[in-house]
Amino acid sequence: MTTLQGIISPFTTPFSKDGELQLELVGPQVEWLIENGVHGLAAGGSTGEGHVLNRDEYYSLMKTTSEALKGRIPLVAGIIANSTSEVAARGKSVKDLGVAALQVTPPSYLFRPDDNAMVEHFKEIHAECNIPILIYNVVPWCYLSPDLLLRIMDEVPGVLGVKQSAGDMKLFADLIRRANPKNLIFSAVDALLFSSYQLGAPGAIAAILTAAPGPSVKLWNAVIDKDWETARDLHERLMPLWDAIGVDNMPSLCKYAQQLQGLETGYARKPTSPATEEQKKTVRAALENLNLI
Repeated sequence: MTTLQGIISPFTTPFSKDGELQLELVGPQVEWLIENGVHGLAAGGSTGEGHVLNRDEYYSLMKTTSEALKGRIPLVAGIIANSTSEVAARGKSVKDLGVAALQVTPPSYLFRPDDNAMVEHFKEIHAECNIPILIYNVVPWCYLSPDLLLRIMDEVPGVLGVKQSAGDMKLFADLIRRANPKNLIFSAVDALLFSSYQLGAPGAIAAILTAAPGPSVKLWNAVIDKDWETARDLHERLMPLWDAIGVDNMPSLCKYAQQLQGLETGYARKPTSPATEEQKKTVRAALENLNLI
């Protein structure tokens, strides 16, 4: 499966309380998300705490996910690493798993490569892996401008598109307006997915899709059907959920939202903090407003 479109859920990585991977919980989450109608899955991104996985854990997660999917919907393999060689090594490790694309952040450490080095970074990764790449534009101190993203997509044909994060819809609108139609500009602006779809986004890869997959799919379908009343209602009822989970310990809150809907998801890995009682109340109220619990 290689077609990327619609609701691509960045699912949570299950850990035990002492921080061990609980791969036996991956399959049930895959089934739950598919039952809720998602069109693809992304593993090992921000919601999936990819930054805390070592290389062996990373491969185990991807292999387990691929086996659970059985080719039913596409799998995007997130990679969060600082060196070109480490990103390429992780990408090559999953090449035989049939992933549809690699979701790659720019270097997430303090020192930012210049524009030429950034182009070479993605060029070398694709040359090593030969897997389509989505640039995950999320790192605040290494945020890539529309001009640079357009240059990379033009000079590196293997870069399929961008997952555009942060809440600046002007940047998102500029990028999607100027991009080549063949490039896929996915939205990760969780609070404004309705507007992103109206602007022409081919879909979304965003945490809220994992916390509330059912309503997120319904929002996408409503936009496709031009049912603006339903879409607006779902948008307004999803926004409080993003307000509840879109904070520093978001993986813990996303997992709590899933748990309230009957899914066992384990814990976030330290140093991410667990959900507080006040945060839990806010998440519960948002899910009740969506008629999910």
